[in-house]
Amino acid sequence: MDLNGLSSDQAPPISAPLRFFLTAPLFGILAGILIFLGDADNLSSRYSLESIAITHAITIGFVSFVMLGALTQMLPVLAGISIARVGLVAKLSHLALSSGTIFMIYGLMQNVASLMLISSILLTIGFLIMILSMLVAFRNVKNITASVRAIFISLVFALIVVLMGAQLLSSYGISKLASFHFILANIHSVWAIFGFAGVLIIGVSFHILPMFYVAPRFKQFCKKRVVWLITIGLILWLVLNIFFDLYTVVAKIWIATFFWAFSTTVWKKLSARRRPISDVTVWYWRVATVFMTLGTFSWAINDFYDEKYIVMVSILIGGGFILSIMLGMLYKIVPFLVWFHLNAKGYMSIPNMNEMINKNLAKSQFLLFMISLIGFMFSYYYIEILPVFATTFILSMLILEYNIISPVLIYIRTIKTKPEFDMSAFNISVEGIE
Repeated sequence: MDLNGLSSDQAPPISAPLRFFLTAPLFGILAGILIFLGDADNLSSRYSLESIAITHAITIGFVSFVMLGALTQMLPVLAGISIARVGLVAKLSHLALSSGTIFMIYGLMQNVASLMLISSILLTIGFLIMILSMLVAFRNVKNITASVRAIFISLVFALIVVLMGAQLLSSYGISKLASFHFILANIHSVWAIFGFAGVLIIGVSFHILPMFYVAPRFKQFCKKRVVWLITIGLILWLVLNIFFDLYTVVAKIWIATFFWAFSTTVWKKLSARRRPISDVTVWYWRVATVFMTLGTFSWAINDFYDEKYIVMVSILIGGGFILSIMLGMLYKIVPFLVWFHLNAKGYMSIPNMNEMINKNLAKSQFLLFMISLIGFMFSYYYIEILPVFATTFILSMLILEYNIISPVLIYIRTIKTKPEFDMSAFNISVEGIE
């Protein structure tokens, strides 16, 4: 593992990212239960309240929690960006987002207007606390790397997406949908997937792949141009979607092409890594590149089918690409956090990162998750089998929660003992390179 560019003196308390990581699988479990109990016909419509509730249990409750937790740790450690009062910011944001997501899910499932309005307020507050704190912290960036630039752009997208989401959710709360509601909903979802999640994954991968997998570094064109080209494509898609809807496929193909190029590059980097030892995290990255390629081009040509297969596209991109990356990152980041923070405190006799999570359980979780994704796609045509794959999804999330808790328990047990070395006299800071 290449640890070049890490700085431990600005790292946030471990509780800041862990509270998000530990909560994320719980919302995954909840989403699985809702799918199991849900009406399959309603779930086939992207605009049904049931579909919106389940979608956001995954996108906010799982994906956003993992992303915000990762950013809480990565910005100070990799970019040298210090988030002011990060412990308090994480607590407040986590509380508002957790309660807001629960209220949203229950409000949508039961069609309770007051809960939708409350959740709109809580979710907006929760996201803004975290996003604005991070954006303000960027004022102190001294070394603007490709990763830092991509993370900043993704946060700008996130800010816009959150404001759109607030408007959309509150409109359900007052039972008055604006004339542009569904256009705004489409922009909200596309910019959330590609602008926030997609751009963030690309930016983080510039650091993650060389650091965790000792893979070759990305070429300068990829690091300096791809994020901007995708951003241009998303803006072009926005303009076409509003004013020239018949030509949106042009922008979609543009966006899909550069995500395909990135996916191909990731596959090649993983194949060329200096230590070609395969594990579950590598499997997740590899399947993610395949799902992303299939998903983006399916999204592009879906216009020719009147968006008939948009649910299938959502499974390919949202589940196959984004969720797979999130799961792979969790299996690397959580053990790393435990090792990193214990090491910084002077503990030397601790398990290495590969020993903190049971490999067989991780493989089982991966297999169950893949079965779930493929099963969800078949369920689009055979709705009676949906509960079976909802069950495998729930089991995969339960195992994931256990796998995340295991390293945390190692941390808790270890800090109750005396460290081998007193590290308080040292101030470790290695300037990032890129």
